[in-house]
Amino acid sequence: MSKRKININGKNIEYTLKKMKGCKSVRLAIYADGRFVISAPKWYPMYVINRFIEEKSQWIFDKVKDIDFDSLHQKRENEESSYRKSIGLARAVVNSRLEFFNRHYGFSYNRVAIKNQKTCWGSCSQKGNLNFNYNIINLSEQQRDYVIVHELCHLKELNHSHNFWKLVAKTIPDYKKLKNELKKVNH
Repeated sequence: MSKRKININGKNIEYTLKKMKGCKSVRLAIYADGRFVISAPKWYPMYVINRFIEEKSQWIFDKVKDIDFDSLHQKRENEESSYRKSIGLARAVVNSRLEFFNRHYGFSYNRVAIKNQKTCWGSCSQKGNLNFNYNIINLSEQQRDYVIVHELCHLKELNHSHNFWKLVAKTIPDYKKLKNELKKVNH
C-alpha cells in the first residue's frame, strides 16, 4: 500500500494504491471521507494503472468535485494529533494502574502496548505482552481498573477458568457488574 497524488483538472487528489495478489483487474473506490483507493494486481505496471486513472478521470472528477480536500486533510491531521495525545494519556494511565495493581499480584510481564484495537479493550499474549485499547481512557475509572486487572491476571491464568476469576476478584470484587457494563460500551 502506498500513498500517491494525482492531478485531475488542476486539483491534487491523494489516493492510496493497493497492489494485491488475488486482484485480477484495476478497481477504484472513493469514500465519503474523501479517501480515494485504487486496487490493482500486484504485477500490474504503473503505466497501466496511470492510464486507467486517466480514462476514469471525468468520472473521478464528478465524484470528488464537491469534496473540500484541504479541510479533509486538516481534519485528518487534527484527528492524528488527537490520537497521538490519547495514546500518550492512555499509556500513562495504564502504566500507573498496572504498577498499582501489580504490587498486589507480583506478576512479571514483557511489554505494554497501547493500540487502536477494534474489538477488545485489552489482550495478553503467551509471551506476557499486555495490549490495551487507547479508548480505555474514555471508560470510568472502575471499568479501566477492571480491564487492566483482567489482562494482568491472564499472566497467571491464560484462560477464563474459575481460578482466573478468583484472581480478578481479589482486587475487583464487583468484576461481574463491570464486565456487563463493558459489554454495552463501544470500543
